[in-house]
This record gives sequence, C-alpha cells and structure tokens, in this order.
Amino acid sequence: MQKTQKTKKTIKEMPRIERPREKLIRYGPEKLSDEELLAIILRTGRKGLNAIELAKSLIEKYGTGNLADAVFNEVSGETGAVRACEVIACFELGRRFLKGKKINLYMSPQDVWKELKDIRERKKEHFIVLYLDTRNQEIKQEVVSVGTLNANLVHPREVFEPAVKNLAAQIITAHNHPSGSAEPSEDDLVLTKRLVEAGKILGIEMIDHVIVTKDGYLSFKEKGLL
Repeated sequence: MQKTQKTKKTIKEMPRIERPREKLIRYGPEKLSDEELLAIILRTGRKGLNAIELAKSLIEKYGTGNLADAVFNEVSGETGAVRACEVIACFELGRRFLKGKKINLYMSPQDVWKELKDIRERKKEHFIVLYLDTRNQEIKQEVVSVGTLNANLVHPREVFEPAVKNLAAQIITAHNHPSGSAEPSEDDLVLTKRLVEAGKILGIEMIDHVIVTKDGYLSFKEKGLL
C-alpha cells in the first residue's frame, strides 16, 4: 500500500500563536528567532518550503552576516526577484540606521561610572536608570528624578514603566552624591530595597545600584547591599 506523503504546514496552517507576525505583535521582536524575523520579511515561501523554512535555509546557506552582504543575484535565485529586493533593502536600511550608533555595554560598576561623567559633579542629586537587554547592552537611559533623593521622590512606577515599555530584561540604577562621599544614606538603602522587590514582582532584575562621585563610585552589588 502506497504511503501518503505528508505535506508541510504553511504559515496559515500553523496555530496562530506560533505564527511569526502574531508572536511579534504579542511578545515583541526580541522573542522571535532569526528565521522567524526573516520569514516576516519574506511573507511567503516557495515550493516545498514555507516562509520560516525558506528563511532558515537562507540563514544556513549564507549566515546572518553574509546574508546582509549578499548581492541581488545570489538571493533572487533562492527567493525570486521581488523578495530579494525586500530582503536586501531591509538589511541596507538597518545598516544605515545603525551607522555610527554607540552601543553601551555595562559589565562592571566602573562602566557605569565612566558613562555618567556628566552628573559626577552636579550640585543636585540625579537619579538615572539604565535599561538593558539580556546581554547587558543599553536599550535606553533615563533621568527619573533631580533633587534630594528619597524613597518618596523616586517611585517604582517611574523606574519600571519604561522598562516594561522598552522590553528591558534588567536595569541598573545610579545617582550622584554632591557631597563627594560615595557611602549610601539610609534613604539610599531603603529605596534600593524597595526597587529590588518591585523588580522581582515584574520579573525585571535590578542588577546594581551605583553611587557616583567625582573621584569614584560605590556598587551596592559589590558591597552585598542588594
């Protein structure tokens, strides 16, 4: 008896929650694999391959770096002329947008101290939040408050709302001490504890709180205060 060949699922035949576009809308682009992101650009597959499988075959053949540099004739042989133009245009647009963009990577409190040189000698306390991805790369940096630092002035809502909005995986908080002393005050300790607890509830880790001064810094993590 002849076996019936099992046909591969098209994107439309997949459960909605597994489709790349639906996943992007619900969870954001960071949750998608490289082939799922590329499949959104391709939109459709070719004979025998759905869009995700076609995207995977392109990435396996060229690699993400080489695919970005691939020429029209190479890609069009795999996808057709129209989709080759779209893929190449997307990579070129991304290259232009990212050209000259500085990517801050925070691996130590000293990295934070170097980055926040503008607030070291300010006469008022500036409370800064660095919103990071899972690789400790900065997504966004925001001044949450200016003035005397206390637990009432800096509310977890103001700290974590941008984190949720920008899909940050973790945060580092920092503030300057105009006095020049890096030792934490009682308010610093209370506020830090409050923010750590709020982060646990939201699933966004507060990985450090750094006090910066003209001549140095204090890391709550290094001091075992987190």
